[in-house]
This record gives sequence, C-alpha cells and structure tokens, in this order.
Amino acid sequence: MEVRDANAAMLSNYEVYQLLTELKEKRKESVKNKHSTGQQNLNTIMYETLKYLSKTPCARQSPETVKEFLTAMLPHKLTKAEKLQLLNHRPQTAVEIQLMVEESEERLTEEQIDELIQKVTDILPGDPQQEDTPGDAEMDASTDQ
Repeated sequence: MEVRDANAAMLSNYEVYQLLTELKEKRKESVKNKHSTGQQNLNTIMYETLKYLSKTPCARQSPETVKEFLTAMLPHKLTKAEKLQLLNHRPQTAVEIQLMVEESEERLTEEQIDELIQKVTDILPGDPQQEDTPGDAEMDASTDQ
C-alpha cells in the first residue's frame, strides 16, 4: 500500500464519527460479504471507533457548532492543528490549553487563555459521561470527608 497524499486533510473526531455512522447505516442496508476476514476486521475497527467516539463530546456536536467554534477561534491566530485539538479535546483548564497550543506562554496572555476556555465551554457541547452523572461527583466529594 502506498500513501498518495499524506497531507490531504485533517479530520475532526466529529467528522470521523459522522462518516462512520453513515457508513454503518449504509452497510446495514447491504449485508452481503459480511463474513470475509477483511470485512470482519473492518467491522471490528468501525465498532470500536464508534464505541469510543460515542463517549466523547463529538457525539453531540453538529456542523453548526463546529462552524461557530472555528469562527470564534479566528481572533486567536491558532494553527489548523491547534484548532482541531481544541475541537476534539474540549480543554477546560489552562494546563490543557498549554499542552495543545504550541508556545502558548509566548503567544497567549492569561486573559486570552481564559477567553479560549470560556469559548470552548460556551460553544462546544460537554462530555456526555460527565453531564449524565452530576450526582457522582457530589457523592465522591462527600465520601472524602
């Protein structure tokens, strides 16, 4: 196998999730050649990837959300890769921003980092696992006492 164009495009988790979901629906309609080894391997990869992505915030994103997020990131002069990481990982602390934005200490002030965190929190939907179980965090805190 050869790589024709290594830098064709970078996909967000949302785009991969949507693509695999559509592919899964199409494959349900045409259930032929399901038993070949290659097909079984592909089905396993699709299943595991969808299982993982469905537990991340990308499962709740929409094209409008992604567009709004990218528009909100324009004033920050971030690279495509940095925007993609912010979109995929939805950072909530300054440390996470520093890990995703190269040379963030020189490029961004503390106010800009706080503004980035606020925009990420306001625009991108939260992690479904964290939002579905708000009582668990309270229970954990009360058991520590």
